[in-house]
Amino acid sequence: MSGQEEKLRGNNWLQRVWYFYVDGFKAMTLGRTLWLIIAIKVIVFFVILRFIFFPDFLATKASTDEQKAQYVRQQMVSTPPSLPPEEGEAH
Repeated sequence: MSGQEEKLRGNNWLQRVWYFYVDGFKAMTLGRTLWLIIAIKVIVFFVILRFIFFPDFLATKASTDEQKAQYVRQQMVSTPPSLPPEEGEAH
């Protein structure tokens, strides 16, 4: 590397690592497309699907933090309802 390039890229090892990756991404052809696909998949998985599979359930049960905490305590401590006996079983 010439002296002028060294000044442009900096003497700091962190700058050299940064520019190493920047230059690598600039030289990519197929890699850019693959990274774009990866970025789109990450956005779909962690942003869009979060709202579908993990809705804010407690917001439907309570409005304040104290009410939400009380609801969770009640659900954790309460005993499950007993199941009715099956037909033909002895009591």
